[in-house]
Amino acid sequence: MTKYKINMKKPFVLAIAAGLLTVMSCNNQNNVTVGDFASYPAYTKGDLGLTYTPQASTIKLWAPSADCVQLNVYDQGSESEAIETIQMERGAKGTWSATLKGDRKGQFYTFQVTTEGKTLSETPGVWNKAVGVNGLRAAIIDLADTNPEGWAEDKHVEVKNYTDIVIYEMHHRDFSISDNSGITNKGKFLALTEKGTLTPEGLASGIDHLKELGITHVHILPSYDYGSIDEAHLEQGNYNWGYDPKNYNVPEGGYSTNPFAPEVRIREMKQMVQALHEAGIGVIMDVVYNHTFVNDESNFSLTVPGYYYRQTEEGDYSNASGCGNETASERPMVRHYIVESVKYWANEFHIDGFRFDLMAIHDIETMNTVRQELDKINPGIFVYGEGWMASSTPLPAEQQASKHNGMKFPRIAVFSDDIRDGLRGEWMSAGEGGFATGKVTQRQKESIKFGVVGATQHPQVDYSKVNYSGAPYANNPVEVINYVSCHDDECLRDKIDMVAKDATPAQRKRMDLLAQTIVMTSQGVPFIFCGEELYRTKQHIRNTYNLPDEINRIDWSHKAKYADVFAYYKGLIQMRRQHPAFRMATTEQVVENLHFVDSPEGTVVYTLNGAAVGDEWSEVYVVLNGNRGGVNVQLPVGEWNIVCEDGKMQLDEPRAFGGGEFWVHGTSALIAFRK
Repeated sequence: MTKYKINMKKPFVLAIAAGLLTVMSCNNQNNVTVGDFASYPAYTKGDLGLTYTPQASTIKLWAPSADCVQLNVYDQGSESEAIETIQMERGAKGTWSATLKGDRKGQFYTFQVTTEGKTLSETPGVWNKAVGVNGLRAAIIDLADTNPEGWAEDKHVEVKNYTDIVIYEMHHRDFSISDNSGITNKGKFLALTEKGTLTPEGLASGIDHLKELGITHVHILPSYDYGSIDEAHLEQGNYNWGYDPKNYNVPEGGYSTNPFAPEVRIREMKQMVQALHEAGIGVIMDVVYNHTFVNDESNFSLTVPGYYYRQTEEGDYSNASGCGNETASERPMVRHYIVESVKYWANEFHIDGFRFDLMAIHDIETMNTVRQELDKINPGIFVYGEGWMASSTPLPAEQQASKHNGMKFPRIAVFSDDIRDGLRGEWMSAGEGGFATGKVTQRQKESIKFGVVGATQHPQVDYSKVNYSGAPYANNPVEVINYVSCHDDECLRDKIDMVAKDATPAQRKRMDLLAQTIVMTSQGVPFIFCGEELYRTKQHIRNTYNLPDEINRIDWSHKAKYADVFAYYKGLIQMRRQHPAFRMATTEQVVENLHFVDSPEGTVVYTLNGAAVGDEWSEVYVVLNGNRGGVNVQLPVGEWNIVCEDGKMQLDEPRAFGGGEFWVHGTSALIAFRK
């Protein structure tokens, strides 16, 4: 077994230099070899952290490498001096515990762990579920007090097939912070509980806007407690996406109306979930278990130094996340932590799905365990993630939960960067376009076809010409996320502006609509970025993770200004949700019922057998024209109904067509059906 040195070089010497360590006298009886992580016993009972009753509060910590652990008790969540200090008792399998008699609700606590004779800084631990301001101290609460009225009746949204889902990715501040949002609780969880909010032009905003648009699930950017925002000074208006985890099992205080009161952030997040569920909308959490905001000062490092992270051969932090470290999900207690954390959010907050950041950093066994445990709660809970990482990792390639190993973790979806870049151009090249912007090479065409079949095996796709994948990576189309943009990189409108500088504004708008048409009509799970239905711009800035609201916020005046864009997106979503031909659940269905047709250069044409999957549209004909000029296509003779043409959706009043030659305008889609 490899033994990693937890010595004065890494991480302790840096910590000492920073004044983070003091010396405490206690006995070294931890019965493990410090740094030999395989010797650390696993403890998988469900009582780590706080167990509260009005009679007593028992607090338990897993810290097998500790010589001793001190529990500090406070009457405030920050700044005050400890009112009590207790030496915790060593227990089985690396645990430490202490019992505080009486009703301690409203008090706070931290741990101080001593390892190899050195006492680390205070930490609220890793199993806390409530904290004071800025997440520095764990809070003693009764979770039952955080349940809003009617919470017992709140249920997960029902999902038959994952391909029925339409995902809308949003950041709390982006969605509601603008002066013209019509929302009172701007930038807060409660923003998504407000009904009847309007734009200055009298159009629906907020949760009513989401219902009108027709999406099924909201993917909220990180909403756990993260480190970059000073919750004590929210008036400063600081912004961050939140990919800097601090306390994984606690809602972010910056999204609450009172970050000083531990119960408030929990209750208000539950109110948000409850309101979305009442609107028929599921809630997906963006989870970032692959790295932490800081290294030596993280709650992981201050509890069991080194254990939660992978190391290089030299003993440094491995950095596949590109953020300074990466967690070691293959180690038993790291895996246990991830699985239990996900279960907690699903059970306590009724969360309907999880999006794993840089999922390839995690090992396949961990992800499969997550899926299996969530199935016991509700099989409709959706799990997906980024099937890649930012840099290299010591984790062997065959164990990585990457898209190339996608068939090894069934019913977990991965993002398709193949269709994304096929549509808009390579993410690494700001000036290079894709199929929707007029670059209609064979590579782009095959990448579009790859997306159309949901990254599955199909005899009419030439995988050797697909952008980044020489083979399918989805067992079934439920295991792929089709998208053209997200919070990362340029939003769709900005990317089009950058790669199609010679196009007119009207042409660029058509490119936007064509790209989203392909996303919404492809097999798999569609995903759109918040505000793109309003023709959103982020002023052509690629990475806006910590930029002001002025860059990131949704301008709700766009709903009236670009009413045609909103109507088109709404129509696309409505069509998809009404017609199962666009959301087949198995590869066998796709192979049997989706057939590509020979077509002019720069186009992708295919038919769908809707009757075979219970669709009232017995046959569907789809033409995707990436050329800026129009093309003629041949529709079989028959009674066709045209529901999409020339950049317009016309579901309610389809145009009749008898078949034969049909002119498809440049940069547009044709969608026709017959019964």
